[in-house]
Amino acid sequence: MTKRDEMEQLKALEDRIAKAKAAIEPPRAAQDHHSMAQIGWRMVIELVSGLGIGAAMGYGLDVLLGTLPIFLVLLTLLGFAAGIKTMMRSAREFETGKDTTVPPKAAAEQGDKTSGG
Repeated sequence: MTKRDEMEQLKALEDRIAKAKAAIEPPRAAQDHHSMAQIGWRMVIELVSGLGIGAAMGYGLDVLLGTLPIFLVLLTLLGFAAGIKTMMRSAREFETGKDTTVPPKAAAEQGDKTSGG
C-alpha cells in the first residue's frame, strides 16, 4: 500500500466519521443576538404591568369608596410584589430552560397521556 492510498483511506474515514457525528448530534441553533433583549423586555413588561394593574385597581376602589390614598398605595405595592414574583418565575424558567408553571406531577401525567402510555 502506497502512502497516497493510505492518505485517501484516511480522508475517506474522516469523512465517514464527520457524517456519523453530524447524524448523531442535533444541529446547533443559530445565535439570536436579540434573544436576551427579548427576555429583558418581557421581564420589564411583567413588572410594569403588575404595578399598573395594582395601581388601577387601587385607584378604582378609592374612587368608589371615597378613600383616595389608602387602596391606591396598598394595591400598588401588592401589584409591585406580584410583578416581582412573576419576573422571578420567568427568570427561573429561562435559567432552567423549562416551564415552571406546571407542577412536576402534572407534567408527568401529561407526558403519560401524550406518549400513549
